[in-house]
Amino acid sequence: MAQAKEYALPYEEQDPNEILKAFAANRAFRAAGWDELTTEGNPYRRPVRPDDLAWLDYSRPLPSADVLKLSGFLGHRMLRNVYDLDALYLPPQDVVTVKSDQEAFYSSRNRELSALAKPVLERHLFTLLDGERTPLRKPTRAALERHVVGYLEERKSRPNRGIEAVLNTRDKREAATFLLLQLSAFAPAMNTAVGRTALGEFDLAHDALRPFLVERYGAWVSASPDYAKLLDGAGLKTAAAAYWQLYLNTSLARGNYLHYLSVNREHLFAFLGALVHKRIDDAVNRDPFEAVFTECLKTDTGFFRHVPDVTEAGLSEIMGRLLAPLADRYGEQAVVEGFHRGFTDAAWYADLWEQDVTDQVNWADRIPSYKDKAHTIDEYLKDEGIEIDLDTFVESWEETSTTHVHDEHRLVVIEAGQMHFWNNVTHKIELNQGDKLLIPVSRLHGSTVLSGECTYHQPIISDDLLKEIFGFAPGSTCKGRE
Repeated sequence: MAQAKEYALPYEEQDPNEILKAFAANRAFRAAGWDELTTEGNPYRRPVRPDDLAWLDYSRPLPSADVLKLSGFLGHRMLRNVYDLDALYLPPQDVVTVKSDQEAFYSSRNRELSALAKPVLERHLFTLLDGERTPLRKPTRAALERHVVGYLEERKSRPNRGIEAVLNTRDKREAATFLLLQLSAFAPAMNTAVGRTALGEFDLAHDALRPFLVERYGAWVSASPDYAKLLDGAGLKTAAAAYWQLYLNTSLARGNYLHYLSVNREHLFAFLGALVHKRIDDAVNRDPFEAVFTECLKTDTGFFRHVPDVTEAGLSEIMGRLLAPLADRYGEQAVVEGFHRGFTDAAWYADLWEQDVTDQVNWADRIPSYKDKAHTIDEYLKDEGIEIDLDTFVESWEETSTTHVHDEHRLVVIEAGQMHFWNNVTHKIELNQGDKLLIPVSRLHGSTVLSGECTYHQPIISDDLLKEIFGFAPGSTCKGRE
């Protein structure tokens, strides 16, 4: 296996994009090989697609409209690698290639570069939240409690769109497997962030806080055997980053946001808000998760019985327990505003995640329909004599495209050769000469070349063109007549 080159960082410049190029050049983050769709035996192997950093710009905050596009996706991949560097991961066995990735992952150079990359990525990924947040009219504990209780009532009154989408797919096992992969991307990360926050000495300021956090982390540890059974029944493993290439942008983001608040200790009040949101989110999704995985995967769902219910009275008690001592010491307004920020931001990510999962499973479940759409688009372009921008690729046998998303709708048109196209662990989609597929903006996918050589084109398709052909303008996915 070829060694990843060491990227020479111009320290005197401290250019954000150069920092990230150097960080992503770590051999553990190299582009995926043909045999690395999953990496259950290597917790350090986290492909980032470092070559894409040549044209992405991390020197500015990510616009809200681009949150699901490539720089956000690769940004969250890199940021999870930064946060996970402080955690202990042990491989299931001693293998030479795993040992090499382990040494690279925990190297002094990686620690140094991750310290430089961290503020660049956090600024790029999280600044947009300031424009998405509606402040409380009055920053009081009473107003905050009304807001949080109202959110609980609203969440209880509506179904989770992502779970509903899985239940409405043609291949429920495939979709439910993908949903479980997403849960595995953020649930362990969130609980690790809780454990990290429990480390510290703050009994003089809030003597009930550390026991509360230790209790929450202890509950996760106690439930871990049942979590392993849940995944095992679906043929999955609990190893860290085992299904790295199949984690959605928003699944990584949900875990990263709690890490962000935990690692940056000045955000304790916001962390507690995000933690209370996690408590609500876990409770309202408990029964739907148990139902979907029981029906679609026939797996052991005892893990969800560890999740306690949440009531208005119980929620008020938790908030009082967390906030009262802090408000007395640091002032009600500062504590309330910080808590509200973390709670609201976590809710924003949870809502975005539901839509992202919905769009992904709907597209993946309708691949034949998107092949038909691609043929329709291709014929329309030929009949109308329309020339559009496209990228052409000539790839050799076993060349692999690490999973990624596009910032625009694209066709995949196979001119010659054969490839496997994939977006799940359940199966691969065979594409041969003459085959075409429409990939909507921000939909996760990868590919592996099977023939000696494969030539394919990727025409870029605009929203206006899709509306002209099909009579609808897509959002994240191509919606409309199937």
